[in-house]
Amino acid sequence: MPGGTLAGQPRADLILRGFSEIATLEGPSPRRGPAMENLSRVERGALASDHGRITWVGPERSLPRAVTRRSRCRELSFEGCVALPGLVDAHTHAIFAGSRADELRPKVQGVSYAEIARGGGGLFQTVRETRKASRGRLLAESAARLARMRDWGTTTVEVKSGYALETAGEVRLLELLPLLARRVRMNLVPTFLGAHAFPPGVRGGHEAYLRTLTERMIPEVARRRLARFCDVFCDPGFFSRAQARRVLRAGLAHGLAPKIHADELANLGGSRLAAELPAVSADHLLRSDARDREALARAGVIGVVLPTTPFASLLPTRSPGRELVDAGVAVALGSDLSPNSWVESYPQVISHAVYSARLTPAEALSAATVNAAAALRLGESAGQLAPGRPLDLAVFPLARLEEIPYRFGTSPPVAVFRAGERVDGNGRFS
Repeated sequence: MPGGTLAGQPRADLILRGFSEIATLEGPSPRRGPAMENLSRVERGALASDHGRITWVGPERSLPRAVTRRSRCRELSFEGCVALPGLVDAHTHAIFAGSRADELRPKVQGVSYAEIARGGGGLFQTVRETRKASRGRLLAESAARLARMRDWGTTTVEVKSGYALETAGEVRLLELLPLLARRVRMNLVPTFLGAHAFPPGVRGGHEAYLRTLTERMIPEVARRRLARFCDVFCDPGFFSRAQARRVLRAGLAHGLAPKIHADELANLGGSRLAAELPAVSADHLLRSDARDREALARAGVIGVVLPTTPFASLLPTRSPGRELVDAGVAVALGSDLSPNSWVESYPQVISHAVYSARLTPAEALSAATVNAAAALRLGESAGQLAPGRPLDLAVFPLARLEEIPYRFGTSPPVAVFRAGERVDGNGRFS
């Protein structure tokens, strides 16, 4: 049965009880194939934590004998609700300035993402807005987005740079993330994405920018310890497979683990490059084929599916969640929050993972928790509810866990906890 104790009798300064179901996701990480169906459920469950860390999880009937309450132990009842680990968003571009709502009309009229970018719009419009934005504006806009994500149950978020495309600007974006994390009470995982696109007008062209990336940006980011990962957008009009390999190997040489935007617009071999390195994750994968998926599975690369992105981009395809799971790839989930696909409700993303990417409800919840944590190399500190781990928790006013994807994000959490502190907009305590 899920649950357990620390050494000796577990103590509690906080008890949460009354849950109809708790998904602990306790067990090996990441999960593949049939293992993604196992949510490690506890029915009629309760949790205890002490100083922000879980000390016990189990059936509520066992709580009185299992846990010693501290003198000022607080107790909250969430009768009839479901609980699961704080959601983990494995792929976002959450730090930027401005909006691209003006792109909706041309997108509906059939103008592609690449065409908009070639015309100076798309991410280049965001680069211009972000470069000129003051520090205060960047913090205010990004914090507001992240807080809304948190209030939908997300407690851990990967955040990429990539909207400056110059050394000082990329460093500025990454330097703001620890401050944002403290402001919104979330765990933000930084990824360097200076290889988001080739900025226009650079003297010396693409080769000059590649040298800047590999000889200046990556060493500076690594020296300052501003990022854990190095990412690259490998698609037509952006970075070729050879260019992507060059960037990611430079990142590896400086201690930045590789990730890759692969096979979103066309199959340039990005997923094969991910398997070759191997990368921690390959993300998007809309154009990957069966042999690519087999290569990812053999190499142990996590496939991050972003099911709201083709929806927001009006693409005639869907994220290959079902195909990746069936090929033996560990599948994680991300929102791809960005000016191109502005989605702050992770339950909406989970719904799209089921209805569009064809994951089962349990697979989608595994992808949004334990596997997303593995895609960020946080398997020991996020994505599961188990003794010794931080109490990161999302509580939904639903009777069954399957109702989270079933209801299309219509039921926001009634409470969100990060390291034992309630951090949602409904209320706070420390």
